[in-house]
Amino acid sequence: MRETKLREYENFHIVLWLLKDTCWLMDFKLGGMIMIVPTVAAAFHITWLGRKNAANLFHNLAVSNWICGNAVWMIGEFFFNDSFRPFAKVFFSIGVVFLAVYYFGVLPKEKRLRG
Repeated sequence: MRETKLREYENFHIVLWLLKDTCWLMDFKLGGMIMIVPTVAAAFHITWLGRKNAANLFHNLAVSNWICGNAVWMIGEFFFNDSFRPFAKVFFSIGVVFLAVYYFGVLPKEKRLRG
């Protein structure tokens, strides 16, 4: 995918994410639940498309986990008296781990190899 088209796709993904979160905020359960599917699907597709670049891969893995955690948290608030928050924290934590691996492992190694 061309860089311009990928950037447009990433921007559209943000629209999906904001629609999902707006449904959550407004307590539109059906809309929020429906929006999980395209939002998560786009996040993982973008991750797949960016897999050849380490920076894109690790950042998109973090975003994908963040959105999954966000969706789990929303479902918990909608239907389970907010009892899913601990599960959401797992996804958020995994996202942070991906970023830590990139910034403290992959990036320094790439800089040493370049320089």
